[in-house]
Amino acid sequence: MKQYRKWSLASLFACVIFWTSCDSISMKDVVVSAPQIVSFSPESGSIGSEIVVTGEYLDDVVSATIGGEKVMILQKVSNERLSLKVTGNAKSGKIVLSNSVGEGVSEGNFTIEYPAPTISSTGMPTEVEMGNKLLISGSHMNVISAVLFTAEGHTTGNEASILSQNEDEILVKIPYVESDKAAITFRYFNGTSQVETPIESAPQMTVARYEPNVTTSSFEPANIGDIVVLNGTYLNKIDKVILGTIECNIALQTENELKFAVPSSENYVDGDNTMALKISYFDGREVHTLTDAFVVKVPFVYFWENKKVYAQGRDVEELSSFFSPETGLVYANADWRTKVDPISYQYKAATCSANNKPAVSESEYNSVNPYFFFSGVNAGTLQINSPAGSNGQLKNFYMINNSADENRVPGINGNCYGTPVLTFLYLDPTKSGYKALIDEVKNGTLDNIDETTFPIDIGS
Repeated sequence: MKQYRKWSLASLFACVIFWTSCDSISMKDVVVSAPQIVSFSPESGSIGSEIVVTGEYLDDVVSATIGGEKVMILQKVSNERLSLKVTGNAKSGKIVLSNSVGEGVSEGNFTIEYPAPTISSTGMPTEVEMGNKLLISGSHMNVISAVLFTAEGHTTGNEASILSQNEDEILVKIPYVESDKAAITFRYFNGTSQVETPIESAPQMTVARYEPNVTTSSFEPANIGDIVVLNGTYLNKIDKVILGTIECNIALQTENELKFAVPSSENYVDGDNTMALKISYFDGREVHTLTDAFVVKVPFVYFWENKKVYAQGRDVEELSSFFSPETGLVYANADWRTKVDPISYQYKAATCSANNKPAVSESEYNSVNPYFFFSGVNAGTLQINSPAGSNGQLKNFYMINNSADENRVPGINGNCYGTPVLTFLYLDPTKSGYKALIDEVKNGTLDNIDETTFPIDIGS
């Protein structure tokens, strides 16, 4: 009997706990009443003002309006208090709060005021740098929807980015300005439409533009890949260097020096290519021509010097085995799939080219720059290879320093061909007919390569 009573009391206690717990959850999840507004403060304000509303059942408010127009719920402080922010579309009238049960309407009206923003006498500095932040102090800063910088001699202003604002201050990022003098005006809502403070009485400001000034005025003819040096001031403000219509690669950029590489282009012709050299700055809004007569020399024969290419091997750290006589670049083994021979990789390096005969479309074949590589024949002897000359060479190159098959350059097991078909002529110094050609190659004076000068049987 004792045991039965003990069991009964324990069960009853568990049921009470369970009932209490369930009731608490259901009470929290169910909205029991529409919001009730007891008071709000202040009773009037401008766009951006904060209104504190007190009442009951405010936890579950999902929307708020003033004068029938939606405003922002800033914070639900408690079930008896929340705050609203007056937005630009609000109108004077009742405050209405809504939840899933219904609406609560204020007894009195909130009055929207539309004051014009004004800058205090010490509200901003007299000089700023374009692109920097600017803090402006004054009154009614919270009603501002846009801050405009109108350059001297211009009629249209450029809009600044507003970073933060309250009734007394507004923080903006200074936009692009066409000259070093600008008038500051504000756009705001006057109760009827968006208007601007008059530019005639607007405060003036000096805007330090720090425009790049290139002092380099003479440019020698350059080859593709040459590094050209520009000197001057504020060169770190330059966004782009443009040759003709081609954006150049900037190799070094400081305040007083900029180095760029002369770019390649399929539109170049052999010989001298004369084009304009320009710089772009201020986010591309301004472009300045340095010269209209920059010359890019495109030789009929390319001479590449001091290029280090590694032969096949998996035990060297510098796995850069592929050289292109078209670009003059040495490519890492890891670039074979994407930059060197993507066509061969696309077709799984199976039969792109074989026996000096391309096995892909003409456009696909021409999309791959010629390249070659070296392999070891035996101790002390290297062999130059065409990618299409043998299907047993490319597979010997590894992207990383181990011999796992998945790390082979083509990324497949077995034999494969590369895309470009190349043939070579060995200039044997023991043959008298080759001595003049050898000297021209060494001296960089060779100006033509054809089948007469280099009789290569390309059909074999």
